[in-house]
Amino acid sequence: MARRRVVTTKYEIIQVASEFFMSAGYSNTSPKMIAEELGLSTGNITYYFPTKEHLLAVVVEMLCDFQWKMLGLEVDKGIGSAASICLETMMVAVVCDESEVARDFFISAFQSELCRNYLRCNHVERAKRIFAKVCPDWTDEQFHQAELLVMGLQYAAIVPTDANIPLKKRMAGALNQILSIYNVGAESRQKEIAKVLAYDCRGISKRVLREFMGYVKKTNDQTLNQILKNNRRKSSITVSDADAVYANA
Repeated sequence: MARRRVVTTKYEIIQVASEFFMSAGYSNTSPKMIAEELGLSTGNITYYFPTKEHLLAVVVEMLCDFQWKMLGLEVDKGIGSAASICLETMMVAVVCDESEVARDFFISAFQSELCRNYLRCNHVERAKRIFAKVCPDWTDEQFHQAELLVMGLQYAAIVPTDANIPLKKRMAGALNQILSIYNVGAESRQKEIAKVLAYDCRGISKRVLREFMGYVKKTNDQTLNQILKNNRRKSSITVSDADAVYANA
């Protein structure tokens, strides 16, 4: 891989790490692998990211942002905000059911304290907006307690099981429990779940992961370009100031 200027190293690391996590698996990726791909020392990696878990947290945060943007498009098509949360859970379960690499990535995220903390806070804020009407009197503590239960159900949905239960049937039960936690009525729950189960979740999951890699690259490139632009502006200002000093001397 062609090396960029030193200022871009952090974003190169994120880019390469995300590629390894999604192709080789999080558990099979080491800082040494990332360093060798970039022609760096392992110390360069740990300077920016003390542990591999810190890198995972960055990638998980970017994936969550991307997933929510993608699901926002589905909301615009009329699926509904509550169903979009179910669709997100369903998509993750489907891709984990099909790919050991994806399952390793998502299970690692759920087992990481850094990632769990981010996911919990992110999902709580989202739940407050989506379920405000059915949970009008809930406190922050109640939303956090609800999210603990929801995350447990989501984690259970992606962990392999010996029980020979079709994925859609397992997910229907999990989604019903998730919506019931947020006081969604039985009739509404069934309608929302039916919408989700009717979607091509396998196709959507594959597309989301494929397009996510492009999203990471695009986001990093935009950040890098902004950094370089800011640096050029600072250099220009410094030179102009110096010229003014010499002119007045």
